[in-house]
Amino acid sequence: MMGMEIRSIAGDELQGWLRTVATGFHASPDVEAEEADLLRPYYDLDRTLGAFDDGRCVATFRSFTHEVTAVGGAPVTSDAITAVTVLPTHRRRGLLTRMMDLDLRAAKDRGDPMASLVAAEHLIYSRYGFGPATWLTEFRVEVGRARTAPVLEFDGRVDLVDGAEVRKVGPAVHDRLRSRLAGVVSRDDRWWRMHTGDLVLPSSKPWKEPYHAVCRSAAGEVEGLVSYTSDGKWDGFQPDCTATVQELIAATPSAERALWHYLCSIDWITRIETGGRPSDDLLPLLLGDPRAARVVSHGDSVWLRPLDVPRLLEARSYATSASLVLDLHDRAGLAGGRFLLEATPDGATCTPTTRSADLAFDVSAFGPLYLGDESAVRLAALGRLTEETPGAAALADPLFRAARRPWCPDIF
Repeated sequence: MMGMEIRSIAGDELQGWLRTVATGFHASPDVEAEEADLLRPYYDLDRTLGAFDDGRCVATFRSFTHEVTAVGGAPVTSDAITAVTVLPTHRRRGLLTRMMDLDLRAAKDRGDPMASLVAAEHLIYSRYGFGPATWLTEFRVEVGRARTAPVLEFDGRVDLVDGAEVRKVGPAVHDRLRSRLAGVVSRDDRWWRMHTGDLVLPSSKPWKEPYHAVCRSAAGEVEGLVSYTSDGKWDGFQPDCTATVQELIAATPSAERALWHYLCSIDWITRIETGGRPSDDLLPLLLGDPRAARVVSHGDSVWLRPLDVPRLLEARSYATSASLVLDLHDRAGLAGGRFLLEATPDGATCTPTTRSADLAFDVSAFGPLYLGDESAVRLAALGRLTEETPGAAALADPLFRAARRPWCPDIF
């Protein structure tokens, strides 16, 4: 550890920092100066950390602010963590632990109620208090079987548009989606520019423009959009094309149905790769034969870590009424304590208390509970939650559960 320094990077160090990120993620380390110049306006360098060994960047860590939708639709500010790498030459030296500690304590000081990340590896982040709060399921749809679906009644229309139109109408559709579905995160201007090819990094070239289609209601309001590519393949004299969905979001169920129907109706498309969808996605049941949509992968997506438990629990909604004392253990000393949650469908209060606990658990189990995806009874069965009061887990189950499973369509 002699000569090792962990600190925020300077502007002229961003290119070297990006090279380390690329190496850590098994991409080409040949990062051009142009890429650093394009990204610099979007990076808060005070929150862009590097570990330096005699002046060379050997580990990276970055955070930025975004919002995560809580159950009930409230946006909650989160310290979003990304670009976490340690070069293979410097593993097992505590570099990630030191960078994580610096960032989480800074987030706590800023007043961020939680931190969020997408874990490249499942085994790393629970020791830092994170737990998986959303999951993704990818489907492969065999269109020949799916086309037995009945024609949907829809009085709107689907139109092909270009990237400029997506940048214009997409943010409003996305905001409507995240106002009603827990787990969806906010997007900045850079996301829309990169998604539509208005901002192309040298490492992402050549850019291939996807197809974009929007769903409009009878009144002309855009209620959904899909972006997808087609490989244009044929097998002999038979079309064998795959449509790969990059994005499909909708503000209404009717728009969601119309967009899937559109994809299943494109000539020559024999299969659809859906990309990451909610684990309780409607898609299979929209098809005449639900078996036409086969699960090809399923895994955790966004992980959450509490930093201010009362603020988080007061921000979300509850379908039932209950009073529970929660005892959270936090080895980092950032969010632990005993809290009295008094929740009703009209609102909730959460305050520190000295009353005996009903449920006790590590902060890493908070994320799975918070967005309504996990069952307190299941966590108790797994030994991740201790029921101090008999029946408390069964009482907590309907309190924390949401009507739909949370979903985050983005990787950050």
